[in-house]
Amino acid sequence: MQKHNFSAGPCVLPREVLLKASEAVMDFNGSGLSLIEISHRSKDFVAVMERARSLVLELLNLEGKGYQALFLQGGASMEFLMVAYNLLETKAGYLNTGTWSDKAIKEAKLFGEVVEVGSSKDENFNYIPKGYAVPSGLDYLHLTSNNTIFGTQFKKFPTTDAPLVCDMSSDIFSRVLDFSKFDLIYAGAQKNMGPAGTTLVVIKEEILGKVSRKIPSMLNYQLHIDKESMYNTPPVFAVYTSMLTLEWLKNMGGIAAIEEINEKKAQLLYSEIDLNPVFEGYANKNDRSNMNATFNLAEEGLKDTFDAMLKEAGINGLNGHRSVGGYRASMYNALSLESVGVLVDVMSEMERKA
Repeated sequence: MQKHNFSAGPCVLPREVLLKASEAVMDFNGSGLSLIEISHRSKDFVAVMERARSLVLELLNLEGKGYQALFLQGGASMEFLMVAYNLLETKAGYLNTGTWSDKAIKEAKLFGEVVEVGSSKDENFNYIPKGYAVPSGLDYLHLTSNNTIFGTQFKKFPTTDAPLVCDMSSDIFSRVLDFSKFDLIYAGAQKNMGPAGTTLVVIKEEILGKVSRKIPSMLNYQLHIDKESMYNTPPVFAVYTSMLTLEWLKNMGGIAAIEEINEKKAQLLYSEIDLNPVFEGYANKNDRSNMNATFNLAEEGLKDTFDAMLKEAGINGLNGHRSVGGYRASMYNALSLESVGVLVDVMSEMERKA
């Protein structure tokens, strides 16, 4: 049976990427050696790292604009710490839109004053804050572009004189943006790029070197830039698979092409949620995420029936996060429109049975 993988992360990946990656585990570049056996300093893997970093800047349209792309380790959770370690001298602003923003704020408070510029905590993060004023004198303003758990997404980004830092873990490469408006972007690979194990960081190099503290080597962005993401042994499989996924995206037509598909997937599912009385959407309609659609059953007594129908249809990973409950359909780049159609068909059948 074909599986339809709506997991929030680690996520669905293109089948052709999985096939190429699996072949490389057995024999990389016809060397007779596995990708995960060879030296990360070998010519073949250095080429992979260079290609992956180059594709990032190309797809984000940041080539020649003073940015560096890094593949690091520790997940976005490590970046909560590294951002503040490298950038926070006196005061930073944070927009709090959910669990991951909360965690980022907690880490930043270790290094200086943190101003919560806006928050949607009062409604359990089911909307994006609006009407807030960004104070002056910030070392940077931090936000999370897409909130995986709650299913909300920034449609418009704040204008500020401070460097803009964005956690794009769950919607990087999914929609066309002017990425040059951001001074630092970070994203765990396990949503739209590859398996867990590496984290993409894109930095405008001119924002570094402005804090007075000494930064440990492994947490120092400038050192990782100087060493071209090879200061320590990189996660070779995760980087290679990310490179393959970025090549797949480029061959599809880039971010503009995938955005068009993502819009169709989101419209199809949200239309069903809104028209079907069996289901209720969680996030504010104006702030709904194209990556993570959160919804609940109008009657909890239908849960066993609906869950059985999902299983029979081969639908995987639809359970909502414990903070919200209900269901969450994660529609990352590699999820097909066909899979969303299968889910919508099951939801329609559920209405007929209810």
